[in-house]
Amino acid sequence: MSRKEKKVVQVTSEVGRLRRLLVHSPDSGLGKVVPSKAQDWLFEDIVHLETMRKKEYDYYTKVLMYFLDPEKIRGRLHQIDAPENNRHFYKPEKPDFYKSDKVVELEWLLADILHDQEIKLKLISSVCAVEGCSYATQNELLELSPTQLSKVIISGTIEDDRLIFPPIPNFIFTRDIGIVINEYVLLNKPAKTARLREALLAKYIFFNHPLFDAYRENILEIPDTAHHFLLPRDGDEKKVTLEGGDVMVVHKDHLLVGISERTTMEAAHQVVNMLFKRNVVKKITIIKIPRRRDYMHIDTIFTQVKRNVWVMLGAFSKKVIKHEGADPVERILEGNKKEDKIRIIQFKKKDPENPVFFDNLEDLLTDISENDLDCKEKVKFIYSGNNKFPFDTREQWTDSCNLLALKEGVVLGYDRNDKTVEAFRDAGFTIVQVKDLLDQFEKEEATPDELEDTLILIPSAELSRARGGFHCMSMPLLREDID
Repeated sequence: MSRKEKKVVQVTSEVGRLRRLLVHSPDSGLGKVVPSKAQDWLFEDIVHLETMRKKEYDYYTKVLMYFLDPEKIRGRLHQIDAPENNRHFYKPEKPDFYKSDKVVELEWLLADILHDQEIKLKLISSVCAVEGCSYATQNELLELSPTQLSKVIISGTIEDDRLIFPPIPNFIFTRDIGIVINEYVLLNKPAKTARLREALLAKYIFFNHPLFDAYRENILEIPDTAHHFLLPRDGDEKKVTLEGGDVMVVHKDHLLVGISERTTMEAAHQVVNMLFKRNVVKKITIIKIPRRRDYMHIDTIFTQVKRNVWVMLGAFSKKVIKHEGADPVERILEGNKKEDKIRIIQFKKKDPENPVFFDNLEDLLTDISENDLDCKEKVKFIYSGNNKFPFDTREQWTDSCNLLALKEGVVLGYDRNDKTVEAFRDAGFTIVQVKDLLDQFEKEEATPDELEDTLILIPSAELSRARGGFHCMSMPLLREDID
């Protein structure tokens, strides 16, 4: 069977019908984050694991299964949620695990490759070296089965509930380990030490799992700049760090790359040169945003909903938000602060020495809709917090702009962002709670294919503490083309 017939890996847009993605359900490591280490591990607060799992993330898994692999879940929700099952449906180490090749769990892929003894030895050695484990711990890991070892490497917890090295609680944000660009996989280089093990696991999975055999030559890694480690302050701008939340495939020929708190200028430079050299895309737009924790990645300030509809933070709009109590002079002065500016530069493969500059985010996104996607309808913007202060920044912090499109016009978001929901409703979208929607699917009162212009709301009290929405919690492997 040819690679095209297999259709394992191919992403040419942000909104084409989603057919396969990588996820990781919250594991026991999340329940071990302590207040003193929360920010080191990139959390704003400690989370309640069972609430996050059972009352929030499980809904995400269920709605993904209904859209991508319905035969494995349709008519089974009552059985799946029964107390006697103890949530086995979501646990890769249990016989009742859903094991979908459409909603693909990273822990399952990791366990698969650990059946190879050579890979097992290499990975244990690598993890133990990174985490500074004792020789005795290394030997203890060698005795574990592939399924047990996969769980331990991710959670840091061995069977007797003993932590042997730190958990990687950010592994639920699968977007950041890599990005699919057409039929290529670009592996990322995390900015924070807390995510180094995630990058290591991603390399082992993509280079060794049979699912990606046909694409092995298309797995790309960004080279380090020579001698960056000899430069002052760890190399600063010459250090190469890139995370998937700063990369968006908006068209088969057009890639967006953000320079942010997590992605450096040098990484963007390397990506442009590498992808142009490999003829992966014809156009790359660099979006430099303020280096602040508020924003983190470009997908925290905008994502795409439809060809002609985007959700975004009004702070980067050409419109001025009138802050409560601010007079015209104050607003103008605040708006000119250099550190709050956004800079947008577009390079074309055929003429990289003559880039195009955009004044603001709306102009860029309008250009993408009209010229890349050939959209004849008016381009619309839905603003975080309905563009009202202070709701705009409050709701952006809790991922009002970080939405995942299951198909064009049907997106997943958090239920807590009330003013943003109001803005979607004003734009003509149907708003539905995920519990109600799943009930409709089970009763065959609705189907995923029938949904249009819909915002699906998922409970988010605990998930939002981790500072990432559903765009962050997904790594699309396969989308249908929208051309």
